[in-house]
Amino acid sequence: MNPTPARRALAEFLGTGLLVTLVVGSGIMAQRLSPTDTGLQLLENSTATALGLAVLILIFGPLSGAHFNPVVTLADYILGRGRPGALDARSVAIYIPAQVAGGILGTILANLMFALPAVTASTKDRSAGHLWLGEVVAAAGLILLIFSLGRTGRGHYGPAAVGAYIGAAYWFTSSTSFANPAVAIARAFTNTFAGIKPSSVPGFVAFELVGAAVGIGLIALLYPTGRAEHPAPVDINTDPETAAAELATTNANASSNGSTP
Repeated sequence: MNPTPARRALAEFLGTGLLVTLVVGSGIMAQRLSPTDTGLQLLENSTATALGLAVLILIFGPLSGAHFNPVVTLADYILGRGRPGALDARSVAIYIPAQVAGGILGTILANLMFALPAVTASTKDRSAGHLWLGEVVAAAGLILLIFSLGRTGRGHYGPAAVGAYIGAAYWFTSSTSFANPAVAIARAFTNTFAGIKPSSVPGFVAFELVGAAVGIGLIALLYPTGRAEHPAPVDINTDPETAAAELATTNANASSNGSTP
């Protein structure tokens, strides 16, 4: 499958939009179902997000890679430079605006589905150092997970693994793991459970970028890239047997060229 740039951008737009609809919509439902229990609200919100994210990756992954996240797009561009089929600067320039626009529309959709005004500015302040640290950890872990799978021929585990990671990171990070600038921007447009005050967004975005840089650095250290050392990321619809064969072929080629995988 070799989708056109327009189809790839549409996939990122729809995927990010539906992801934000999942996050915001399940948060509103959780507030209504469990109005006095914040812990249960978070459980309901995180479960819906984790499961829904895995589904969205399966739907849109073959088209665009299912980034749904500017830090994933930037990491893919940086880590893929010099590799055949790598994401180019033009794709980055298409993906990120599509992700941000899709996310905002996803918030509007969630608000309207629950009979709320289309846009309400959130009043939930999230400006604090410990929350920013949580975003560094969340974003770094996400990048480490995605690209360690890709560089070891295990990309077919991506949907389940990424969904599980985000679901878990809701609970082990102080910030509840936004880990996504497009989602952070979009969540400023709803004054509900998942919202973030507009003035808190720049701090979250900045430290998500810091986390992405940490994740990129860890990938470079743990899975150093040489064209012959590791295969390109495996498409998420590749079965395990094919992935193993691709990895074995690449390692054999690397050995014949005098390098050690």
